[in-house]
Amino acid sequence: MSAPSSATPLLNTPLNALHIELGARMVPFAGYSMPVQYPAGLIAEHHHTRTAAGLFDVSHMGQLRLVGDDAAAALETLMPVDVIGLGEGKQRYGLLLNDDGGIIDDLMFFNRGKDLFVIVNGACKVGDIAHIIERIGDRCEVIPMPERGLLALQGPQAAAVLSRLLPGVEQLVFMTGGEFNWNGADLFITRSGYTGEDGFEISIHESRIDAFARALLAQAEVKPIGLGARNSLRLEAGLCLYGNDITTTTTPPEAVLNWAIQKVRRTGGERAGGFPGADKILAQIDQPDTLTTKRVGLIAKERIPVREPAVLENMDGQHIGQITSGLLSPTLNQPIAIGYVQPDYAKPGTEIFAIVRGKPVPMVVSSTPFVPTNYYRG
Repeated sequence: MSAPSSATPLLNTPLNALHIELGARMVPFAGYSMPVQYPAGLIAEHHHTRTAAGLFDVSHMGQLRLVGDDAAAALETLMPVDVIGLGEGKQRYGLLLNDDGGIIDDLMFFNRGKDLFVIVNGACKVGDIAHIIERIGDRCEVIPMPERGLLALQGPQAAAVLSRLLPGVEQLVFMTGGEFNWNGADLFITRSGYTGEDGFEISIHESRIDAFARALLAQAEVKPIGLGARNSLRLEAGLCLYGNDITTTTTPPEAVLNWAIQKVRRTGGERAGGFPGADKILAQIDQPDTLTTKRVGLIAKERIPVREPAVLENMDGQHIGQITSGLLSPTLNQPIAIGYVQPDYAKPGTEIFAIVRGKPVPMVVSSTPFVPTNYYRG
C-alpha cells in the first residue's frame, strides 16, 4: 500500500468520518485514505468475518453503467468472456485486456436489463473508464457513477442481518442481484464479494451510505472490517489481487483464469476470439505446454511468513519464479502465498523454496482455495 506523491492529495470515501469515529487506522490505498484496521485488529476482524458478519467500505471502487441496445456486444469486444449470453439478473466475473492479452483489470458486470452495471478496481477505475469510452463509447453510453458508494457485508450471518433491513434479500443466490429500497434510498445489491464467504455488495448513493452503514453496524452480528482483513480473507480464498497477482503483463491462462473464459469465446465457439490478444490467449489455452509461467498456491512448511516479492527457487537453487501475495493465514495459522512458477513446478505437492532474508523456506505447491468457500447457491 504505497503512498501517492505529496502532490496528489488523498481522496476520502463518503464514510471517512465514520471510520475515524470508529477508531480506524487510515492508510493511503488506491489514491484514497482507507481504513486498514480498527481497534480490534486484523486477526480479530478476519475471524469475525469468518464467523459472523463484517462490514467493508469499498467505495473507492469504480461503478459505471453501459446503456444501449449494443452495450453487451460492445463490452464483449473488450473481454474474453460471454457478455451477450449473460441472463438478466445475473452477474459475471470479467477481464479487461490490452492488445497483447495482458490484464488491464478484473471486474464484475451485471445484466440489469435496462443496462450493464460494472464494478472495477479503485486503483484502475480512471484508466478503465477512459479505455472503455475510447474503445466502445461510440457503440453505447458509458456513464460513470462517482456519486454511488459501495459496501460489502460478508460472512455466514450476512443474509440474516441484511434481511432484517431489506426483507427478501435473502432469496438472492450467489452472483445474482436486484434493486431494493431502504427508507427512500435506492439500493442495488448483488450476492457476491471477495472474501470467499457468503455476502453482499451494496451500491447506494453517497448521501445515504453513512446512515445505512450505521444501521448495519447497529446489528449485534456486524463489526467494521478494514483492508488488512479483506486482503487475508481474499488470499485464503485463493482470489487474485489486481496489481499483485495479475497485471498488464499477465495473460489469463498464465494466471490460471481459464475458468472465466466461456466455451463460446474459445476456439471452435460460436463467438470465438474477437477480443484483444485473442490469438495469443487462445493459443495458450489450446496448447498449455507453450506457457512459460503459471500461477500457483503455496503453503510454507515452516511458520515463517513469506511475502511478496520473495524469489522462488528449486532444489538446486535455480530461480523458478516469484511470490506475488503472501501472509500468515489467520484461519490455518500457516503461511500461505500466491506466486508464479515455471510450469514444471506447478503440480500440487511439488516442494520448492522461497528465499526470505537470504534463507530458503520450504513451500509446497497447493490447490486453491486454501480455505473452502461458503458461497450461497440456493
